[in-house]
Amino acid sequence: MDAQQALADLTEISSQIEAAVVFDDQGKVAGSTLTEGGRADELAKAAAALVAAAEGVKTGESVLTQLEVSTGEGSVFVVRDGKTYIAATTGGNPTAGLVFYDLKSALRSVKPAAKSAPAKKKTATAVKKSTAASAKKKTAARKPATRKKPDAS
Repeated sequence: MDAQQALADLTEISSQIEAAVVFDDQGKVAGSTLTEGGRADELAKAAAALVAAAEGVKTGESVLTQLEVSTGEGSVFVVRDGKTYIAATTGGNPTAGLVFYDLKSALRSVKPAAKSAPAKKKTATAVKKSTAASAKKKTAARKPATRKKPDAS
């Protein structure tokens, strides 16, 4: 699914999200709910800056995957998966767990298109070998087990 469709689905299911943008680690916007083009770039740039600032103060070696910045007027949420990010703004007092869940779901729906690689075709020889191997397994499975006769003593 493309980023624009994922964002349309996101705003349809999440009434708390006011604006959202999907972007990459270079700041290139892939999709946005904002109608003004410059605003989408501003939100992506601000979200990337928040992540960079949080990376600078976090402890431990793990990568920062989600972030919430909250004020009395609203919140900014950012979720990262690899090199792809989704950022969203909400009004005051959002249900943070639900917003994170919705953002992660939207981001996952964008990711498969980028991750999918063409399936390798099997050669005729590989198909014959695999067919012969499964035929041997089926034949071996059908042979009845030999039973030992009970001792007569």
